Amino acid sequence: MALLVAGCGALPDKPARATLYDFGPGLTATAAAAATAPAAAPTAAALPTLALAEFESNTRLDGTQILYRLGYADVNELRPYGQSRWSQPPAQLLRQRLRDSLAERRMVLGPEESATIARSKGEVPDTLRISLDEFSHYFDSPTASVGLVRLRATLIRGTTGGDRVLGQKTITVRRPAPSADAPGGVKALAAASDAAVAEVTQWMDALQRQPRQ
Repeated sequence: MALLVAGCGALPDKPARATLYDFGPGLTATAAAAATAPAAAPTAAALPTLALAEFESNTRLDGTQILYRLGYADVNELRPYGQSRWSQPPAQLLRQRLRDSLAERRMVLGPEESATIARSKGEVPDTLRISLDEFSHYFDSPTASVGLVRLRATLIRGTTGGDRVLGQKTITVRRPAPSADAPGGVKALAAASDAAVAEVTQWMDALQRQPRQ
């Protein structure tokens, strides 16, 4: 019995459960305005239907780890926070945020929905492709850090002669982190993501207002 009690005392503690983070509830611009304005603003004219492709990203961003870089030490090394995770891979969180924002001005379809419409109606909507190239908590010094998001947006139009690039834009956003830890990095990356989404949305609105050729 004494040996059993001693053995039980030597068992390791139960591993701590990782803390999960996302971007928050995410009121879109229209919803936020409706929540604060005394009267609803007129709805903007609808823009053409858009297909939003699945995001592309490097393999390191396919997981749910919250990553950081020590720019003052080794800028080439991506390091994970040990007990903090995203609820979904960053590309999925960012894609949902972008889809919500784009859907305020137009109908937004996924790849399968777009293919179904193309088969049934013979209509091929423009396709927005996003490549997520950087998504990290970046430390300029031990006490100063930012959420760093870099992505490349490409608008493709399918024609009988093949796909045509209507426009391409690279967006880099830095937002200051309130603390030099995982929670601070999450807040900074969420803010940087919202800013990047706003830039993509404005760019898309301008492109789709141009007459089709």
